[in-house]
Amino acid sequence: MTLPLLDILRRAPVVPVIVIHDLATAVPLADALVAGGLTVLEVTLRTPAGLPAIAAMRRAVPEAIVGVGTLSSPDQFQAVTDAGAQFGVSPGLTPALAEASRKVPWPFLPGVMTPGELMQARELGFNLCKLFPAQQAGGIGMLKALHSVFPDVGFCPTGGIHRDNAADFLALPNVHCVGGSWVAPTDLVKAGDWLGIRKLAQDAASLPRKAS
Repeated sequence: MTLPLLDILRRAPVVPVIVIHDLATAVPLADALVAGGLTVLEVTLRTPAGLPAIAAMRRAVPEAIVGVGTLSSPDQFQAVTDAGAQFGVSPGLTPALAEASRKVPWPFLPGVMTPGELMQARELGFNLCKLFPAQQAGGIGMLKALHSVFPDVGFCPTGGIHRDNAADFLALPNVHCVGGSWVAPTDLVKAGDWLGIRKLAQDAASLPRKAS
């Protein structure tokens, strides 16, 4: 079943941005995050283990909504579909990526950084976007400014967001969730500290948000 993108973004206040180096960690990591209340997972394509990790998580952790991050080429879309991804995220947007997204059975969250890029995204049919890199793009101030001009657009800001500033982003009316890697830190994953990751996920899942 294909879920609407807004429903996916509203599942939890934080979407873990996951980099898998060792495929053996994929399923226990997903289990820990879901047990903590973060049921939407973004597995990046930054390593060769990315696609196999998505497939493994889909098979073993049906409670999770597993998507793919770092999409940068239309050629990747079929492989992502074959792996079973339920949504896709890109750091940017091109007409070719927009066209490829219309041919797959899962929703696509494109990245924007500037008002001009946001206007192009809207022209291509997207009113839900990833602000990336969020802090370098202007952070809270940029999102407030964008909301005043584009009140119809919702965001999942990612990049430079951590536990200490996540609540400030989530308090904005145009932020549905934030993306962050602090809930799946490399040292805890490498150590197999799944209880520690579960506790981080529980804390992140409890963060309030304003957008509805």
